[in-house]
Amino acid sequence: MFVTSAPTPPFGYDSLEVPFNTSLCYHPHSESSHSSGTSPSSSFSLLFSSKRLLITFRLDVQSPNSRSCAGDGGRWSCAGDGGRWSCAGDGGCWSSAGDGGCWSCAGDGGCWSCAVMAAAAPDALPAVALAPGAGLALSTSSRMTSNGSEEFFQATNHAELTFRKMETYLQHKQLCDVLLIAGDHRIPAHRLVLSSVSDYFAAMFTNDVLEAKQEEIKMEGVDPEALRSLVHFAYTGVLELKEETIESLLAAACLLQLSQVIQVCCGFLMKQLHPSNCLGIRSFADAQGCLDLLNVAHCYTTEHFLEVIQNQEFLLLPTAEIVKLLSSDDINVPDEETIFQALMMWVRYDVQSRQQDLGLLLAFIRLPLLPPQLLADLENNKMFSDDLECQKLLMEAMKYHLLPERRPMFQSPRTKPRKSTVGALYAVGGMDASKGSTTIEKYDLRTNTWIQVGNMNGRRLQFGVAVIDNKLYVVGGRDGLKTSNMAECYNPVSKVWSTMPPMSTHRHGLGIAVLEGPMYAVGGHDGWSYLNTVERWDPQARQWNYVASMSTPRSTVGVTALNGKLFAVGGRDGSSCLRSMECFDPHTNKWSMCAPMAKRRGGVGVATYNSFLYAVGGHDAPASTHCSRLSDCVERYDPKTDVWTTVASLSVPRDAVGVGLLGDRLYAVGGYDGQSYLGTVESYDAQNNEWAEEVPLNIGRAGACVVVVKLP
Repeated sequence: MFVTSAPTPPFGYDSLEVPFNTSLCYHPHSESSHSSGTSPSSSFSLLFSSKRLLITFRLDVQSPNSRSCAGDGGRWSCAGDGGRWSCAGDGGCWSSAGDGGCWSCAGDGGCWSCAVMAAAAPDALPAVALAPGAGLALSTSSRMTSNGSEEFFQATNHAELTFRKMETYLQHKQLCDVLLIAGDHRIPAHRLVLSSVSDYFAAMFTNDVLEAKQEEIKMEGVDPEALRSLVHFAYTGVLELKEETIESLLAAACLLQLSQVIQVCCGFLMKQLHPSNCLGIRSFADAQGCLDLLNVAHCYTTEHFLEVIQNQEFLLLPTAEIVKLLSSDDINVPDEETIFQALMMWVRYDVQSRQQDLGLLLAFIRLPLLPPQLLADLENNKMFSDDLECQKLLMEAMKYHLLPERRPMFQSPRTKPRKSTVGALYAVGGMDASKGSTTIEKYDLRTNTWIQVGNMNGRRLQFGVAVIDNKLYVVGGRDGLKTSNMAECYNPVSKVWSTMPPMSTHRHGLGIAVLEGPMYAVGGHDGWSYLNTVERWDPQARQWNYVASMSTPRSTVGVTALNGKLFAVGGRDGSSCLRSMECFDPHTNKWSMCAPMAKRRGGVGVATYNSFLYAVGGHDAPASTHCSRLSDCVERYDPKTDVWTTVASLSVPRDAVGVGLLGDRLYAVGGYDGQSYLGTVESYDAQNNEWAEEVPLNIGRAGACVVVVKLP
């Protein structure tokens, strides 16, 4: 007797459920089912359980060349354990002889066949399916290709089924050939399985070592529960990750060289990082040689340093770990004094045992960058005055402050600012492919990326930008038609623009710099003539006033402050580009001429670096022609000797280049090379006298104003 899920339609699915010893027959519909003139083809799958057989089949119409299951008057039948399946129709036949029998079909040149293992219990048999002309395959995960009389079968879940069987053997402790001993745990396993997932066991069992022949292997230094979990993973690919056991699991995985488990455990720990545990995870990753986890934990620690030092983990760090932390350039702090105070907090936590290391640790604090008042206080502190090494370091720092003109001679790792303390480089506006960019991009030294952070209110070309109290002041310029005297202030924290009182004179091509508080707008062009006039913005009185004029009109002039004076470098005077430079003393309100540069430069980028003035790039062209000679030349001015020196050239010529000092490097940003507006950036290392390529801007631009802002 059998039960069908629905009447047997000509095309569709039917299910039959019968006891194993019950005979079963299926009769297709009459010839009306084939009125189209084609023969129906059939496929069915068998699901075996311990007591019942479930048969599912599908009929559908195929081409006349399809295999015929049962033609007019054909039928299928099955007779229990020793029975047989058969189908007769159009010359075809299917047959099976029960347990240990064979399925076969011969009809129109096609063949289906499967040899069933006689020893297989019903529970162990997988679902199978028959497809005309395609052989016997796994019902949901198989592939068959045919080429003439040859066929190829691939069971894609063969490995999964095999490992399931191996897991069954493990559960019943069958065919196990090795016993792993960890503590009081004895864990049976199969060498073949362990070797297939672990390079450690593969090396142990395939080489001529003592353990290769031992039935019992002691696993020293391995957590027993972690080992049991990893053996279970070897058979199943399943692993439970818990916060309380993750470190022992990762340590065992590192020993056994289970790369997939190592990766997953490291990812789990990365998600758990917190200021209260990041130092411990960092130290653990270092001990295990997990470099990715170490780098992520280190970055997290340096990024959240101010929170990390408030936790017990920091106070309990050994001296060696404190050294690693203090050595980093990436610690996210507002100033070097913050790091010094963190070190002193660590020393005072156990002053008796840690004071002896103070001289060693103080070498990793950038003392020359501390305020001079603090250095003077430390010199009189008994904790420092009794330590010879501390005294030497303090003296070095005091000299750095007392002799600023000699700072280039004092350069060392202790004079290099940490990345977070130098601020960020801003590139504002400039000429781009769209004839004028309004965007503002910011470069962060710690992330080594440029990101857009805002926009100007309108297009400005040949304008000036300066920084006062960490705000950007945008002054003058032209919008393409007329020259402006407008000034605006941008707050990079709130990203809000505010309007300032305008200058007295309209100016584009002007130079801007801040000297001892006030901001100076120097030279430029008013739309009719080249200017030698200079205006000063008083941030306290919030007004512009004229100061002494330069000796020479200068547009596209480079302006910077150095040693209490304002320097105006190069530019154009209406007839040609200029080599000359003059400086302004605010105390005497006078300009004086300085030594000229070796080359004439308009559109020159200028900045101060290590008590020198640098003139970078620019162009040289007479006013009567637009044919400019672009420059890659860089010159350095020493105010002590009033001498210019040529240093390493840029990698490409850059006219209208933006220049700014970030950390201990001079950055040349964008510019024009005669063919395109440049997005490239390069930085200058004075110690090695060389330029290096840096991360490019998002938008190529020339005439961008480049400044540094230190945000809280």
